[in-house]
Amino acid sequence: MATERELSDFLKSVEKRAFKRSVYHVRNEESALDIVQESMLKLAEHYGDKPTAELPLLFQRILSNCTLDWFRRQKTKSALFSNLGDFESDSDVGDFDLLETLQIQDESQQTESAETTVSRVQVMRAIENEIELLPARQREAFLMRYWEELDVMETALAMGCSEGSVKTHCSRAVQALSKALREKGIRL
Repeated sequence: MATERELSDFLKSVEKRAFKRSVYHVRNEESALDIVQESMLKLAEHYGDKPTAELPLLFQRILSNCTLDWFRRQKTKSALFSNLGDFESDSDVGDFDLLETLQIQDESQQTESAETTVSRVQVMRAIENEIELLPARQREAFLMRYWEELDVMETALAMGCSEGSVKTHCSRAVQALSKALREKGIRL
């Protein structure tokens, strides 16, 4: 059974990655924040008494479901207001601040040149843009496997699909990203 402190520590440890993942999915910071908060509340309310080891997978599944619910609500909303297009605005889409997420990993990077820093930021922004262009299921599988570092089985459980589907989605995502980045002259 997770104590209140363990649950709180777990939620603190996943909030930034969950937010980033949600921003990739919904392309709107406010909506992403709502999704993450809703997921955290559901985890605390319904699964706070579970063992600490089960929390990561439960949270990933809840986050995926909340994201799918958000998309369903958007689809319903757009169907209801299809003739009232001015209710929707492109200006709502936030620009995620990449600099806020970059972490300096060793002392040598603290003294890097401005040119190197700008180049690194541009490459990261290009990668982020290409991730956003992936189809939803590929993006979800890719982010869970390589951003959240879940294994294939955990990703399949969180996505509600087979392990083979996860492998296929990840493979296609990696191929698409690789091709897109090569076309932009980015070699990793």
